[in-house]
Amino acid sequence: MLRHFVQILDFSSSELQKIMELTALLKRADKEGACPRLLQGASLGMIFEEPSTRTRVSFEVAMTKLGGHALYLRPGEIHLGARESIADTARVVSRMVDVIEARTLKHQTVLDLAKYATVPVINGLTDFNHPTQVLCDVFTMTEYAPKGKALTDLKLTFVGDATNVCVSLMFICARLGISFTQAAPKKYQVSGEHRAMVKEACAQSGATLAFTDDPVAAVSNADFVYTDLWWWVGQEDEIPERRAAFMPKFQVNSDLLAKAPATARFMHCLPASRGVEATDEVMDGPQSIIYDQSENRLHTEKALLVWFVYPRLKRASETLIAHHRGLVEAFLG
Repeated sequence: MLRHFVQILDFSSSELQKIMELTALLKRADKEGACPRLLQGASLGMIFEEPSTRTRVSFEVAMTKLGGHALYLRPGEIHLGARESIADTARVVSRMVDVIEARTLKHQTVLDLAKYATVPVINGLTDFNHPTQVLCDVFTMTEYAPKGKALTDLKLTFVGDATNVCVSLMFICARLGISFTQAAPKKYQVSGEHRAMVKEACAQSGATLAFTDDPVAAVSNADFVYTDLWWWVGQEDEIPERRAAFMPKFQVNSDLLAKAPATARFMHCLPASRGVEATDEVMDGPQSIIYDQSENRLHTEKALLVWFVYPRLKRASETLIAHHRGLVEAFLG
């Protein structure tokens, strides 16, 4: 059955943990200069409706390291939903590549691509969620978990707006049994609709969710303190209102981080508005692991590509390859 990586809750706890185990294997191989070229000859079509640093670089480099080829398709270069329907784009691109990664402004675009594609579609970010980022984040958390703590013992506090990353973190914590807390003004907390989506997952995993407008209490027992931008694409006219609502109470600065345990680590998906949602002394301080997060996007992307593409690749025998080569060479005379 064809599967896509569109929403974290589409996957079981066991599946997510296996992908993270694969991430660790591929990261170790990469560090030793021995990344296996498991996707030799495969192609990745990367559809971007907005610019990206980490998502583009991580997917393109990941595919190259695995022996494949990545094709960057930016706005204006393809007719996605404009002069051609999304369905037709999905069907056509599927005939030419082995996997599609899509970073789109609207979540429905990725859903439509997945509906009509005949190859796996990986969600590289939408206005609703960012599953590749949070899978990377939890993998990073496992690398920095306090000694003796299992995944289900970890506590993650997100300070800031209910961004697509925040919502996705709630999803993956609910699935994996990690305690999740969001600290934000009530207006900017995760909606009831999105909370309802993880009720069953929490019941199965034992995860706890909390929402508060008290950031000091929220970070008091956190293993990881995470923040993100306070506004996103299309919210520029709300910047003055949002800045007033979050500043200074919800800024992750040295005073707030000092209220967390000394072992707590600071996380940010980047890009960041330095001096806004987080200060330089926190982002560049000894508790920050933001660049480890960024690097781990590469290793997570390698794991996702291998997980979804490797089992689908046709592997011809040397005899068959030689047979077809001979036919073509004979034709060319």
